[in-house]
Amino acid sequence: MSSPASTPLPPPPVARPWSKTRVLGHVLMALWIVAGAALVYYLSLNVVSPFFLKYWPEYVHGFLITLKIVGASLLIGAALSLPIAIARSSKSRILNGVSYAYVYFFRGTPLLAQTFLIYYGAGSFRDALTDIGLWWFFRDATYCVIFAFALNTSAYQAEILRGSIENVPKGQWEGAEALGLSKPVIFFKIILPQALMVALRPYGNEIILMIKGSAIAAIVTIYDIMGETRRAYSRSYDFQAYIWAAVLYLFLVETLRRIWDKFEARLTRHLKR
Repeated sequence: MSSPASTPLPPPPVARPWSKTRVLGHVLMALWIVAGAALVYYLSLNVVSPFFLKYWPEYVHGFLITLKIVGASLLIGAALSLPIAIARSSKSRILNGVSYAYVYFFRGTPLLAQTFLIYYGAGSFRDALTDIGLWWFFRDATYCVIFAFALNTSAYQAEILRGSIENVPKGQWEGAEALGLSKPVIFFKIILPQALMVALRPYGNEIILMIKGSAIAAIVTIYDIMGETRRAYSRSYDFQAYIWAAVLYLFLVETLRRIWDKFEARLTRHLKR
């Protein structure tokens, strides 16, 4: 047996070569750090500027409107997504075909076009909508935006939910049926809770996409964050109006991301043991 003194030492670590890709990556990272520091410095100088002191109440109002629109759209979309996902998984050709066409349309066309179609297109049917008592709904820009956003996100949420349901092993169905449980009980008590666990991360991404996509509402006279930003810029011609809007969206998205990460970690803590 060889003595410890004769055991060969491991070779010293070799430094990674500075390739062009590595140099470019470090340069880009340095530029991002400099740009971030410059932005923080710029905002710190303008936090007591006349523009900020004049328009911050409008930005707060737009922030609350954005939360209202996104929150209502997501809740309505979640309620719609469940029957759509069930229909997409149905063996009925009619239900499957109708739900597929719905998802295909709202996922395949721009949200901006859908919003314009509902908001401006409803005016072409004003007499018919008045006769059935729905014109009060479609003449309001806020209701039209929430309606359009809800239809759009329900299509995405339905696909997320459908994929998550199909991800649950079929043995769960077979085992529950062997116990004599009915299909509704199996679905709502066993399959759906497991599917929602799988869907947590995609749902978080969809919420973030809806927050950023909600800026479209400003085009149809909704004074959300972007709407208040456009109004402030049209009055002041100060470019920092859009910088503050970007900061608000970044704050909203980052706050939601951290809350969602903690929410997901809390619900899936048993899977990490």
